[in-house]
Amino acid sequence: MECSGVNPRRSRSDTVITAGGAREGAFVASDVPAVMNAVRLLERIAREWPDPVSTGVLIEDLQLNRSTCYNILGTLQRAGWAATRGDRGGWWLGPRLLAIAGASEDWTSEVVQAELDELGKRLGFVTFALRRHGSAEYSVLAKADHGQGVRITVGLGDTFPFSAPAIMRAFLAWSETAEVDRLIDRHGLIAFTPETVVDRAALRGVLADTRERGYGISIREYDLGQSGVSAPVFDDAGRVTMVLCSLAFSLSASAAPPPPADTDSDLSSTRIRGSAPALS
Repeated sequence: MECSGVNPRRSRSDTVITAGGAREGAFVASDVPAVMNAVRLLERIAREWPDPVSTGVLIEDLQLNRSTCYNILGTLQRAGWAATRGDRGGWWLGPRLLAIAGASEDWTSEVVQAELDELGKRLGFVTFALRRHGSAEYSVLAKADHGQGVRITVGLGDTFPFSAPAIMRAFLAWSETAEVDRLIDRHGLIAFTPETVVDRAALRGVLADTRERGYGISIREYDLGQSGVSAPVFDDAGRVTMVLCSLAFSLSASAAPPPPADTDSDLSSTRIRGSAPALS
C-alpha cells in the first residue's frame, strides 16, 4: 500500500536501502535529540562502569547544556536506568538497566550497596538487603550501618527464618494466595513474640495491607525490643527477588523509620527491579 503526503522533515530525494534495493521517497525516521542525548549519557557512563562519572565530566565531554543534562539524568534515574549518590558522588548505571542487560552479580551487588549506603544515611538505622536462601530462610547479602551508640545490626550472611514478619510480608504480599498458603503449610508460622500475627486469616489481611501501602511493617513481632520496615525489589517479570529492610528499637521504630519504599531507589522502592532496584 502506498502512503501519500509529504514529510516536511525530509526531501523526496531520501533513499532507503532495503533487501530489494534502493527505494526513493521511503519514510526515514529522524533522530529525537533528547533520546540521542540519553543514549550518549548512558554510553559515557558505561565506559567508566563500575566507577561513577561526575556530572561535570558528562557535561564537558558530551557538550551538553547543564539543565538539559540534569533533566535527562533525572529522568533516567527515575526510570532506574541511572543512579547517583548525589551530584558530588557521580553517576553510574542504574539497577533496572543492569537487570535488563543481565549484568553480573558483582555489578548488581555494587548498585545494591550504593542504594543501601544512601538509605542508611537518610534513616540513621541499619539497612540491609536479603534474598531467599533456599525455601525456608532469607540471607543478608549487603548492609549499611551508619548508626552510632547502642543499636541493632546484622552481619553479612546472617539468615532469618521463613516467617520473620517484616521480611516475609515483603516477599509474599505480591504472591498468589495459593502460593502463600502452600509455603505456610510447608514451613509454618512461628509466634516469635505474643504480638506476632500467626492466624492465617489475620495474616491475609496483613499481606493485603502490605501490598496496598507498598511496604511491610513489623512492630514487636520478631523481638519485643525491635521493629522493622521492609520493601520489595521486583524483577522485570514483577516477581519479588530481593527485599530491603531496616531495623530499630521498638520505641524509635514506632516513631517510624521511613520505609525504604518511600526513597528514590525505587530497588520499588528501587526496584533493582531490578532494582531495588531494583538492584527494581
